This record gives sequence, structure tokens and C-alpha cells, in this order.
Amino acid sequence: MRGRSSSPLRLRLNRRRQGGSSREKGRIVPEVPQPVTDNSLKVRQLTHYQFSWVAGEPAEEGTFTLQLVLDQGAWEEVLTVDADDADVLQHLLVNTSDVHYDIDRRTLMFGVTKVGH
Repeated sequence: MRGRSSSPLRLRLNRRRQGGSSREKGRIVPEVPQPVTDNSLKVRQLTHYQFSWVAGEPAEEGTFTLQLVLDQGAWEEVLTVDADDADVLQHLLVNTSDVHYDIDRRTLMFGVTKVGH
């Protein structure tokens, strides 16, 4: 087998690069856009967060912000939230160990639960 010019993995990757999708043992393998970059990842895991409050003008309400640190700092997002949302989000974040954030939809997703539980 030393005389072969390509490994099976390399052959499979070469077929994907030619465009469209490739067949692998009767299954269609979808094309993955290359290169995969930080900007191409759409859903990230929340690893840290910080609430802040910025004072408003005299006689005006202040503004709450929620800074999300995603994938250990690979991405950050800052959301402006009202006081009621800040209270609810604080409760959810304290009581949920697995939180993800969909960057495009600007959606926090709390926990993963098996169907039927």
C-alpha cells in the first residue's frame, strides 16, 4: 500500500473541494464552506457574562447592558436590556449551566433537555 499517492481521507477531501456534495457509503456528505472562520460560526457557548448599568441624564432612567463572553472570549456581544429583562436573565443565567447564543438571531438558549423530560 505504500505506492498509493493519496490516503482515503485525502481522496474524500478532494472530492468535496470539487463542488457540490460527495457520496460516502451511500450517504450524501454536504459541502462545508471553507475556510471555517470565527465569523462563520453562528451558535456559540456562553462562558462568562457581566451586567452593567449606565446612569441616564438627570430625571431619566439608566440603561442596563449584558456583556456576553462566548467560547472563552473568541466572540463578545453586548445587549441592551430593560430592568425586568435583566432580572429574568440574571435568574436564568444563575440557574442554567449550559447556555448558547445564536449570533444571527440574537437569541440566548438556556440548557439542553432530552425529549420527554
